[in-house]
Amino acid sequence: MSHSTVPRSRAEADMTEKTPVAPGGATGSPEKRPSGKLSLRLRFRRDRVLLLMTLPAVVLVLVFNYLPILGNVVAFQDYDPYISDNGIVSMLNSPFVGMENFQRIFEDSAFWNALQNTLVLFSLQLMLFFPIPILLALLINSVVRPRVRAVAQAVLYLPHFFSWVLVIAVFQQIFGGAGILSQLLRQHDYNGINIMTDPNTFPLLITAQSVWKDAGWGIIVFLAALASVSPDLYEAAAMDGAGRWRRMWHVTLPALRPVIALLLVLRVGDALTVGFEQILLQRDAVGPGAAEVLDTFVWWNGVRNQDFGYAAAAGLIKGVISIGLVLAANKVAHLMGEQGVYKK
Repeated sequence: MSHSTVPRSRAEADMTEKTPVAPGGATGSPEKRPSGKLSLRLRFRRDRVLLLMTLPAVVLVLVFNYLPILGNVVAFQDYDPYISDNGIVSMLNSPFVGMENFQRIFEDSAFWNALQNTLVLFSLQLMLFFPIPILLALLINSVVRPRVRAVAQAVLYLPHFFSWVLVIAVFQQIFGGAGILSQLLRQHDYNGINIMTDPNTFPLLITAQSVWKDAGWGIIVFLAALASVSPDLYEAAAMDGAGRWRRMWHVTLPALRPVIALLLVLRVGDALTVGFEQILLQRDAVGPGAAEVLDTFVWWNGVRNQDFGYAAAAGLIKGVISIGLVLAANKVAHLMGEQGVYKK
């Protein structure tokens, strides 16, 4: 029987009839590019369900995150919100002052003091707050008994649900002038202490509060990364004679490195936002000289003093610096061989 007389199934015959023929007699799909990638139309058809699922989130981000960016024009105006009940009309009718607000900011010593306090708090939190969840995750992961591990994780994660008002109240009852620590010192003929009103220890106090409240959240992220590490790697390292510390250094930490790089980039991007509510609640106790940061500076000038253009200019400077820090930190992550927030 010749090759031309071999019977074919109907499916094969239909497939052959529907296969387009490219110029020159070669068959191929016109929807595919020479590189093998699908066309935009085919990718849209393939992912249309996922796109529809993400559409509400995209709309929320556009409305509440990107649309308000247009309001930064206030930084170049002598903005008066009382011109009209409509904020857009007020922006259109407020006089432009150019770079006057920025000039005032650069000549204001209070702004530079707020920037200095912000950078000091960020440096302390980066050195103390960021490594602690990693160390606690490694410690919890080394616990053999699952019940003990679950209880430890729950206890550390519980403060994350507390409001800043409750967190500060707890610290006040312990480290305040009438707190437990001060009363204990007085019972032993020592002078009482009041850490809550000491400007010199305020950066350490803020960092300690952040660690106690949010370290549990970071522990969950790193424990999830540790759960993806294959036990075969630990067994192979143990068979090669690696002890506990060497296994942690050569197996555990390399597995955590992508997550550490990503969270570090995000943390650096959030460097100038060091806790508005947390600091505002304690600002009067230690004074603006020690507690004034960029967020409270913007709030005080914009909301309390009604100088909206001046406050908007300070907020715009903060945003530009934050973008620069994200790009720089992401570049460092790329140099380390990690993906960071986005690929190269």
